[in-house]
Amino acid sequence: MAKAFKVRLKRSTIGSTQTQKDTVRCLGLRKVNSVNVVPDNPAMRGQIMKVQHLLEVTPEK
Repeated sequence: MAKAFKVRLKRSTIGSTQTQKDTVRCLGLRKVNSVNVVPDNPAMRGQIMKVQHLLEVTPEK
């Protein structure tokens, strides 16, 4: 199992709800194609699932 995930914002948050925009910001993503490494825990998995249509997620070793 991965200890962290590399998340990349692949779509803009224009047209998304405010909670989805806030979730993207909490994941540490600002602009399209920005990348951040987040730890693998239930809270982060929930945030990723909430905006999975905007993200590209890859496991980090």
